[in-house]
Formats: sequence, C-alpha cells, structure tokens
Amino acid sequence: MSSLGHHLQGSLSAVGRAISVLKNSTQLGKDGGQQQTTNQDAADVCAGEDDDKQEVFQSQVTNMDTSARSKVDLVLQWVKTNLLLALTIGGVLVGVLVGFLGRLARFSDESIMLVSFPGEILMRLLKMFILPLIISSLVSGMAQLDARSSGRMGSRALLYYITTTILAAIVGIFMVLVIHPGDPSIKTHVEGGSTDTKVSTLDAILDIVRNLFPDNLMQACFQQVQTTYKKVHKPLVFHEPNSSDDSSVFILKPQLVYKDGTNVMGMIVFCLAFGLLAGQMGAKAKLMVDFFVVLNDIVMKLVGVVMWYSPFGILCLIAGKIMSIENLAATAQQLGLYMITVILGLLVHALVTLPGIYYAFTRKNPAVFFQGMLQAWVTALGTASSAATLPITFRCLEENNKIDARVTRFVVAVGATVNMDGTALYEAVAAIFIAQMNGIPLGIGEVITVSLTATLASVGAASIPSAALITMLLVLSALGLPTSDISLLFAVDWLLDRLRTSINVLGDAYGAGIVYHLSKDELDRMDAERIVDAAESGLAVGVKASETADCISQPIPAGSSETQM
Repeated sequence: MSSLGHHLQGSLSAVGRAISVLKNSTQLGKDGGQQQTTNQDAADVCAGEDDDKQEVFQSQVTNMDTSARSKVDLVLQWVKTNLLLALTIGGVLVGVLVGFLGRLARFSDESIMLVSFPGEILMRLLKMFILPLIISSLVSGMAQLDARSSGRMGSRALLYYITTTILAAIVGIFMVLVIHPGDPSIKTHVEGGSTDTKVSTLDAILDIVRNLFPDNLMQACFQQVQTTYKKVHKPLVFHEPNSSDDSSVFILKPQLVYKDGTNVMGMIVFCLAFGLLAGQMGAKAKLMVDFFVVLNDIVMKLVGVVMWYSPFGILCLIAGKIMSIENLAATAQQLGLYMITVILGLLVHALVTLPGIYYAFTRKNPAVFFQGMLQAWVTALGTASSAATLPITFRCLEENNKIDARVTRFVVAVGATVNMDGTALYEAVAAIFIAQMNGIPLGIGEVITVSLTATLASVGAASIPSAALITMLLVLSALGLPTSDISLLFAVDWLLDRLRTSINVLGDAYGAGIVYHLSKDELDRMDAERIVDAAESGLAVGVKASETADCISQPIPAGSSETQM
C-alpha cells in the first residue's frame, strides 16, 4: 500500500509539473502573439494611411472624370431630347456662313435660285397647312368652350393685344428719338423708286371691317378686299370753262378690288361663330365637332413630319437671301444706325416688356417659358412668317409649356393676325426715320399719330413676309410724309423682317400663357361640370336600362291582358 501511495504521489507531481510547463508556454505564446499582432497592426496602419491617400487621389480624379463625363452626358441628353431644335439652330448658323461664303464666289442668279429652292419648298409646305389648321383649331377649340368662358378669354386676349402693341410702338418711338438714325445724306446715296399710292386711314379701317365679314367664304380662302384709287375722267360740266390741266380732267375714284392672299380675319370670325354654336348644340353636333378635332390632329401630325425637313429648308432660305443682296457693305454703312435702332427696340420689347408683363400676371419665370418656345422662335427667324410658324407655335405651347389646347387654338390663331408687336415697333421707327431723313420735325401730336396709326397698321398687316412695308403706307400718309422713301428700306428689310416676325410669335406665345393662367380656374370648373354631366347622363341611362330590364323580366299575371298591363 505504501508503495502504491508513493507511486500515485509521483504521478500526480509529474502531472503538476507538466501542467505548469504548459501554462508557461501558453503565456509566452500569448505575449509573442500580442507583440506580433501589435507590429502587424502598426504596419497595417502605415499601409492604410498610404491606401487612404491613394484612394482620396483616385476619388478626386474619378470625381473630375465623372463631373466632366456628366456634363458631356447632360449636353448629349439635351441634344437627344431637343434634336429638332438643335438641328434648326444649326441650320440658321450654317445658312449664315454658307451665305457669306457664297457671296465671295459670286454665284449667278440661277445658282442662287437653286440654293433657295429647298427653302421655297419649305415655305410652300408650311403655308399649305395655314388654312386647314386655322379652321380646325378654331372650330374644335371654340366647340369645347361655352359662350361665357370664350367671351372672357377673348376680352383678356384683346386687352393683351392692344396693350402690348401700343407699348411696342412707344418703345420704337423712344428708341428712334433718342438714337436719331435719320440723316438727309442717306437719300443721296441710296437710290429709291417711286411708290406713290393714295392711302387713307378711313379706307384702312373700313377694309379691316369688310374683311371681317367676307361675302364669299370660298373667295376668302385665297383673296381679300382692298380699297384702291383709280384715275377716271371727270364728268363734263358745261358751265365750267375748259382746262388743259390734267388734274381737272381726271379724278381719283375709290373702288374695291380683291388682291391675292388669304382673308384670315374673315375665316377667324366665321370659325369662331361656327365653333361656339356647334359647342352649344351638344350631342346633336358631336359628329361635326369630332370631325374638326380629328382634322386638327391629322394636320398637326403632318406638320410634325414636315418639321424634320425645316432645318435644311431654313438653311437654304437664309443662305439664298444673303447671296442675293447687292452692295451689302454699302447698305449696312448707310442704314446701319437705322438697323441698330430697330434691333435694340425689338430686344427691349422681347427682354423687358413681354417678360415683365408675363411675370406680373403669372409670377412664373419667363426664361423657362421662352425656353419652351425656342423652336417656334427660331422657325419664325428663318421663315419670316408668323402664319407659317403657327403649327410650330401650337406644338411648343401645348407640349413644352403645357398650355391648354383650347387657349392656344383661340389666342394664337387670332394673335397671328391681330397681335403684331414687332411690326408696330418697326413701322413706328421707320416712319420717324423717314421724317428725320427728310428733315421734317415732328411734334407731340405727330408722335401720338405715329403710335396710333402704327398700331392700326399692324392689325391690318398680313402674316406674310415683308407685309409691314405695305402697311407702312398708312403711317406715312397719316403724317404727310413721302411714301416713295419706303423703297430705301427694301435693302435691309430681309433681316429686320425676320427679327420682328420672331417677336410677333413671342408676343402671341406670352399672351397665350397669360390668358391660360387667368382662365385656368374657369377651364377646370368647366371640365368638372362636364364630368358630372357625363356621369349623371350615364347613371340615368343605366337606371333607365335597369327599369326596362325589370319590366321585361316581370311575369304577366294570369288573366291579364296587354291592355290591362
């Protein structure tokens, strides 16, 4: 037993020594591992600092690349979204460049005609849509309005037209009086022809009223009435002595003649009345209203197809026009100050007057609104016709600026004929310029006469290229100025016509935005009432149908007859 105890005691002591050895080795391993871990962590921190610096540098480079790439992507995205607008602006710029390069080549008249031919095709295509677009848009737009809403909308639009046109004429008068571009020496350097024509303010007013009520709608599609004076033999009076003076033998007698050009004002009046009456007839006229709505949609789709051809057509129009001008440098030298006066006046009206009025009524950013109208503005700049730009104006207002189609089809269609801000400004400047050139001082009464007659003449001006030169006869005749001096302005009218037409289109667009803002609550209320009426009529039809079904499904009592039922 003692030997066994000694043996067990020796074994336990050996196990204790082994456990202590294991503890010591474990502690040493831990200390070494901690030291190794600490060294590794220090190395990792140093390496991490270097990695952070490298990552910061790489992130900066990446951010620079990303920002540059994002800007490029934004530009590419804008071009992709507004491809037609970008192509149109490019067409204008390239057309100017090609035109001036073509002047150096001194092309023949036949070559210039071939250069301008694609642009002529564009103008013919756009003018082809004017009549069906005005008819369909006005009838469909008015049919969706009641008489009260259309009356309020019309009064607001008319007040806007009158206000902006008078303001444009005042801006033009202020600019021409301050700059004073007229110089009597211009007449000795620039040759002018004779355009002596008797024009009366009363005749102009009566012609406007006559064209409002055409006696033949088919003729109004391609002709309008105008008062002219014709020399006729003076009736013989026996008690008067004979005279060899030609003025006593002939007299000027007024007569009505029909000249080429669509009577847009007459068509507008008829379509307004037609559309309003069709809308008041309700379901009975629904088929007719649907016809004009679908016609308008078809014409707009055709316009959308033609618009992809417009950049090339505008390029050719501008290039051919620049090539065809003779003595461009001499003309710019003599009439440069006059051109600057008109351009500055148009800029003031486009950048101050119109946006100021728009912001005062809507409290919205006019720059955003103009951005949506950029396509129509550039098209007017290239075609010099507000009527030809009419379909593009509709699209820009309805698609880009989200203006109600009922407003655009009324305000813009009428405004393309009546609202001519740029034309009123141009005619006021031109009239006073001719007075300055002839050394004729104008008092405050004559200046007021210029403002009023320029406004009236702009209303009667056709929405076609260079129409202001014709209506300017009215302004000059009211002031007693020589009408033959109008021919002096022919040389620069090609450029100023495009600029004032673009301002005309811009004025119509801002007017549509203002009228829509003022009429929005009425239009929303009208839509809500129509929805309620449609729901009530549908419910009534459903109730009537259910009552009929119940009557049919009821069994006939025995012994009863149809007479008893």
